[in-house]
This record gives sequence, C-alpha cells and structure tokens, in this order.
Amino acid sequence: MQRRDFVISTLVSAPGLSLPVGVAAQKKAVVPDLAALAENRSLNISLLNEGARKGIRLTNGVAYLPGVEFGNGTIELELRGKDVQQQSFLGVAFHGVDDKTMDLIYFRPFNFKTDDSARRLRAVQYVSHPTYTWQKLRTEQPGKFEQPVNPVPDPNDWFRARVVIAHLQVSIFVNDAKEPCLVVTQLSDRKKGLVGLWNGSAAGGDFANLKIIPA
Repeated sequence: MQRRDFVISTLVSAPGLSLPVGVAAQKKAVVPDLAALAENRSLNISLLNEGARKGIRLTNGVAYLPGVEFGNGTIELELRGKDVQQQSFLGVAFHGVDDKTMDLIYFRPFNFKTDDSARRLRAVQYVSHPTYTWQKLRTEQPGKFEQPVNPVPDPNDWFRARVVIAHLQVSIFVNDAKEPCLVVTQLSDRKKGLVGLWNGSAAGGDFANLKIIPA
C-alpha cells in the first residue's frame, strides 16, 4: 500500500532576504540570497555549496522569502531529490498566505524513472492547500493535476524547473523542454501572495539558483 505524501510546514522568516518595496512592481528578475535562510539555525535548513551552485537543503516545510509578493510571472530554480520511494517530495509554493495556505507545485523524483507505469504518471503534482490536497485531487479528478515529467531527469541529480503563472493557468517545464509537462487551472482564488521553497520529507531536498521574474 502506497504511503501518503507528507504535508508538513515550517514558516520561515529570515533576515537579509527582504527586498525593496516595489521590486515586483518594477518587473525585474529577483534573485534571492538563499544562503541567508540557513543563518537561522533553529530551522530545518542548511547551507549547500557545490562549486558554482550555492543553495540550501530544506527538510519538512515551506521556506517563504520575506518581502517578495508575487502575482503572475515565472519562478525558475534547480532542485535535487533522491530515488527512494516515498522519501522525496520537493517543489515551490506560490500565492502563499502562511504555512497552511498556499498553491504548490512539487516533484516526486522517485517516480521519474520507475518501472511502475502508474507511478510514472505521478512525477509532478499541483495542489492548493488546505482545500485541494493530492489525495482529494487524485480521488476526484485523477490524472488532471499530476503527470509524468518529460524529458525524464536523473532522479538523484539536479534538474531545472520553470513554473509559469498566468492566473488562472499554471504551466510547469523541466530542463530544456519546450512543452510543459503539466498545465493546470489554479484552484485557489488568490491572485498574489508569498513565494517559498517546499519539502515534504524528513530526508530533505536541495534547492539552488532561484529566480523570480514578475510578468
């Protein structure tokens, strides 16, 4: 029997990430300093430094970026999980309100290359917490809010994701794909909110090179 995806959140507010008022309104790319999040040792975040790739490792929660209010536009980032079943859930939250209320795109790397054809169809997921959980969506609208990832990344290595929000449409691209692997209609009525990195596993997930580009 398949275990349920973890939904555990930790609200993060770290010094050094607040951006000048009006940054989003100026429609300029925002490149947050993820290393600043790791300065708060009370949180499940550690610094990650692999040559030119500098980022964080996050465990069980959502790490919101203070001072960033995001509506429509593009969120780009690199992620790394692992090929261990039910031990790797990582993605990006947007239009967030708090640690319980957010729209979320996340990946299950252990489903990227599995021999189980049913699991391959569940590689990338959209949810809108707290109302529209993965359990509810899979039961009531199977196959609509989760899809396979193409091209298929290495489940143990870094991959790039691009999330394009044009309310109410959300499109997800992976690596160099010209076509989205998932396109959904947003289920929440929020048109803007917080942006954060999200991990739903005690095993942790890695994040780097985050860029936010307002439309």
